[in-house]
Amino acid sequence: MPRARKGAARRQAKVRVFKQAKGNRGARRTQWRRVQEAVTRAGVYAYEHRRLVKRDYRRLWITRITAACKMRDFNYSRFIAGLKNANIDLNRKMLSEIAIHDPAAFDKIVEAAKG
Repeated sequence: MPRARKGAARRQAKVRVFKQAKGNRGARRTQWRRVQEAVTRAGVYAYEHRRLVKRDYRRLWITRITAACKMRDFNYSRFIAGLKNANIDLNRKMLSEIAIHDPAAFDKIVEAAKG
């Protein structure tokens, strides 16, 4: 009796990987070994950049808060420390949105952080 091979299962697995390589050019879309490399590397980059996006947004929010604090003659680190002392639990995303869209409310938050 001949040895059983993967047959359809192997082809289905390859088809799944080839579909992930859609959009690449040349050998990265047609040759099995190059497709495997391209898909693996793309997955690594996707994983890494999902984390970098979060990091970049946090940097943006901090930059916006810093600018808003400087307009009010206050510094970012003292502002954040003041918020902690005043038990104001607002994350940096919300603080930056308030600074942009509601400056009067941000003024009150700064006063609370100063006191």
